[in-house]
Amino acid sequence: MKNTLSAIALLSFFIMAGCGTTGGTASVGALGGAAAGGGVYEYRLHKAKERIESEHKAGKMDDKEYNARKDEIERLQLLR
Repeated sequence: MKNTLSAIALLSFFIMAGCGTTGGTASVGALGGAAAGGGVYEYRLHKAKERIESEHKAGKMDDKEYNARKDEIERLQLLR
């Protein structure tokens, strides 16, 4: 817990120090944008996985197609 708080404090310091300069502000903005974009990407893959699971359970998709599409989604995911 103490290490986590120390890491958060240090990260906050670097972010605040970076915001004092034009380059630092751009870097923080770029990192924030990349994180948001990655989150949307993962969310869409998660929703696609839920959709194929529901189609499989409803009998609209056979096991072979379900496994192929599930494997494809898992290969595209950054977070597992």
